[in-house]
Amino acid sequence: MRTVSFTIDMAHDGRQIKQFLQEFGVSSALLTHLKQTENGIQKNGVFAKAIERLHTGDVLTIHMENQGHMPSPKAMDIPVLYEDEDLLVVNKPPLLPVHESRNHIGDTLSNFVAYHMKEDTAFRAVYRLDRDTSGAVLIAKHELAAAKLAGKVEKDYYAVVSGVITQAGTVDLPIARCGDSIIKRRVDESGERAVTHYTPVSTKDNTTLLKLRLDTGRTHQIRVHMTYLGHPLLGDTLYGSDDSRITRQALHCKEIRFIHPITEQPMRITCDFPGDMKSLI
Repeated sequence: MRTVSFTIDMAHDGRQIKQFLQEFGVSSALLTHLKQTENGIQKNGVFAKAIERLHTGDVLTIHMENQGHMPSPKAMDIPVLYEDEDLLVVNKPPLLPVHESRNHIGDTLSNFVAYHMKEDTAFRAVYRLDRDTSGAVLIAKHELAAAKLAGKVEKDYYAVVSGVITQAGTVDLPIARCGDSIIKRRVDESGERAVTHYTPVSTKDNTTLLKLRLDTGRTHQIRVHMTYLGHPLLGDTLYGSDDSRITRQALHCKEIRFIHPITEQPMRITCDFPGDMKSLI
């Protein structure tokens, strides 16, 4: 259970409890759950109804029970970049899926999180990285954190692509499924808008290290856009070709930025490149 308390200031004097909580980011579903939880909502240490009014100096407390179930726990050697009562950020290694699926049971990031947190609650990855992509993954520890972070995390990706790129640029081209494939994507006018900004960082052996930021989050967006430009990611066998220097697409989420869902302070978390990408750059 996560307990969060608020001291009411003058700006919120006279607000109903439900109004205050909704303004803070509590969803209708979570508010209903709090109302159904014994002492889920308290004002000054006493049970309170959601329609009660708040006044300056009141202490409002909510008690959020764990909801959902974790997959089976499994110990893994995965670096934890940051952790508090609300969040967990880990440096996902390459070749590790984030979620369990029919082909991956017990060998995913969700299994490590279950082992690390030792709590039976839902696994709430705020966003997902492809199995082969490495880097920072943000996990919310409860429903409120997940709701407030959804779609609000800025990410800096780094990729090693074939060929030399000397100028920064933006690709603003729609992406759609490639024929009947459920996996492969392509640039296609019938698809959804996708915007990728890229900046060259360094070059080596006819390859370029790029820093990339996305305005949209389409499946395989970076890989599709860079292939369209004629610069596929090294090791990307789906959109490019095999490369003896790396056994997966050379893509890493190196930095994330967001507003903390409870403290509302700006957060910036970075992680180092894995060994296979270090050898390329």
